[in-house]
Amino acid sequence: MSDSLYSNYKRLRFDRPHPRVLRVTIDNPGKKNSIDEVMHPEMVRVWHDISYDDSVAAVILTGAGDAFCAGGNFEMVQQMVENHEVRMKNLREARDVVYNMINCTKPIISAVRGPAVGGGLVCALMSDISIVSKTAKLIDGHTRLGLAAGDHAAIIWPLLCGMARAKYHLLMCTTITGEEAERIGLVSMAVEDSELDGKAVEIASTLAEGPPTAIRLTKYTMNHWLRLAGPIFDASLAFEFHAFTGPELKEGMAAIKERRKPVFPVHSAF
Repeated sequence: MSDSLYSNYKRLRFDRPHPRVLRVTIDNPGKKNSIDEVMHPEMVRVWHDISYDDSVAAVILTGAGDAFCAGGNFEMVQQMVENHEVRMKNLREARDVVYNMINCTKPIISAVRGPAVGGGLVCALMSDISIVSKTAKLIDGHTRLGLAAGDHAAIIWPLLCGMARAKYHLLMCTTITGEEAERIGLVSMAVEDSELDGKAVEIASTLAEGPPTAIRLTKYTMNHWLRLAGPIFDASLAFEFHAFTGPELKEGMAAIKERRKPVFPVHSAF
């Protein structure tokens, strides 16, 4: 492994289950691998580092322990509410995570168990091949919190599971099990939890031993569908971050902290 390339990461761990496969493990102990101000920029730059690492032919992205990633933590969200500079920094990083995964030259395989929420769900579904435990819980909780569904949903959910299902789940913020996610086409496959890691290594190893140029150019070409949806994604992200300044997010956060049902405004100026 190009150890020096990955030695400065604090929330991501790296190992090699195969000589040409890099496994990236999201690791924020005791917090279900939630995203903080340290992890967020690391999730941006890791895809650049991997793209230019000639020793890597395929990537596995997974979470430590019994969670993939529980999304952004409330401390970071609160900072985004209160500080314009922090909000704009996180908007840029949220945009770059998506585009950097799209443009990463190596195929990315996500191996998901436990919760994959918000920004964690971004990384799970923006991967080129998504493998989930049947008991995994996929949650895009934006509208439940008082935010427009941004991050990644608008750019890829309609392509994965169709517009009707995408609208239903994004508006309702339903929890989708791994088994259900496979049924509706949101993920590549669902397996028993005990089979998850082995299946991810099997697929990544097959890709790593395959023709690298053909595989990379196929990914690049297929992802033009996502590049075409770039303006839709940019608009959704702008609407999401605009909502950080509004009353609905404040009520949504307060309700979660106080363990009660939120009472959102009756009317909207939009």
